[in-house]
Amino acid sequence: MKLNSLRSHPLITGTLLLTLAGLLSRLIGFFFRIFLSQRIGAEGMGIYQLTFPIHVLTISLTSSAIQTAISRFVAQAVIAADNPGSAPGRGKSFCNEKCYLTAGLILSLSLSFGCMAFLYRFADWIAVIFLEEPRCATLLQILSFTIPFGAIHACINGYFYGLKKTFVPAVSQLLEQAVRVASVWLFFEISMEKHNAISLNLITWGMVAGEVAAALFSISFLRRKKNRGSRLLAVKQIFFMSLPLSANRVLVNILQSMEAVMIPGQLRQYGYTSSESLSVYGILTGMALPMVLFPSVLTNSVSVMLLPAIAEAQEKKEHRYILTLIKRTCFYSLTLGFGCTMLFLFLGRFMGQFLFGNELAGTFIVILGWICPFLYLSTTLHSILNGLGKTTSTFFLNVTGLGIRIGFVLFIIPLAGIKGYLWGLLISQAVMAAGALLLLLKKHTHK
Repeated sequence: MKLNSLRSHPLITGTLLLTLAGLLSRLIGFFFRIFLSQRIGAEGMGIYQLTFPIHVLTISLTSSAIQTAISRFVAQAVIAADNPGSAPGRGKSFCNEKCYLTAGLILSLSLSFGCMAFLYRFADWIAVIFLEEPRCATLLQILSFTIPFGAIHACINGYFYGLKKTFVPAVSQLLEQAVRVASVWLFFEISMEKHNAISLNLITWGMVAGEVAAALFSISFLRRKKNRGSRLLAVKQIFFMSLPLSANRVLVNILQSMEAVMIPGQLRQYGYTSSESLSVYGILTGMALPMVLFPSVLTNSVSVMLLPAIAEAQEKKEHRYILTLIKRTCFYSLTLGFGCTMLFLFLGRFMGQFLFGNELAGTFIVILGWICPFLYLSTTLHSILNGLGKTTSTFFLNVTGLGIRIGFVLFIIPLAGIKGYLWGLLISQAVMAAGALLLLLKKHTHK
């Protein structure tokens, strides 16, 4: 009991710090979206939101899985410092935590510069052929400049998560959002003062400014410490762990991108004009979904801290501790989820009208409120699965959920409109949460 209490302390304090930073960041972002909806309108929000699947895809290709691998290996390296026999890669040269960070940066930056060059060069083709919206081309070119800085930021975050030190990731997250919003506001003010039309490009330049600030801030907290062990070994370990996880995430994000791109087209089949379909898409993804996802700042923080904690427990073969974490995760995630569902059911329409001045946004918030328990539970349980190294299981669960949603996009939206997609979203989240819970209970209730 005493051991568990001591070990839960960094998990709890880290989660609280990340939650506080995430909450402030979400608040800034939330009011930023209200500001954007008033300045660029629903159609502008729709065009801007179309670039997000590409942004997420570049993160999955270059840094997301590598950050996870760095976090896991750094957590294990800390244990191995006191017990060399438990080091990752037993029987080989031991690598310290700084060695894993260096190896992760080498891999991530190599991928980042290649991805940046490709996105900048083929932005027109991606915008016209894939997104079916030529106005996204310049946005994608500007977006490409965020990739290397985002990779540096992600790798350093993974390093500190593995050490269970969340101050730098938490503050850098908040700084990135603050610089981004302040930059866009300043760009808009300068543009209006010069009597120029407000351009969507300015929003993307704000993203670049935010990533640069976060990367520089994170670098400033790195202390000089020698790499101990074989960098080649560390690169291989990170590569072989991140490869399947990255492949999983890339495929999942490609499917998500297909889903996002198809929604406006299927809405046109339902009877909307091109402008109306982009407006509805913008209201859903730029107003309603961020409102419903706002409380997930807590579950996201828990998920980040759960991964190294689970990796450490698995390394020490403490299966009872893992089972306790699973049960507590389910209880708190479902409690938060059902509480948020009630909140959105009763106040959703008011929120849409009061915050965004949009009745349709309120309708979407009410319907989306039902996904909260499943969404929050799925997020945390998937992190536990990744901490256990069960990346293939999370991949199949994500693909199953996306398959359900894409099916609703293809076959139900033309018949029922955007509400058909919301039904698919609810069913997919329920299936993913139930699948993750069954896999974890099956593995650990018999040990």
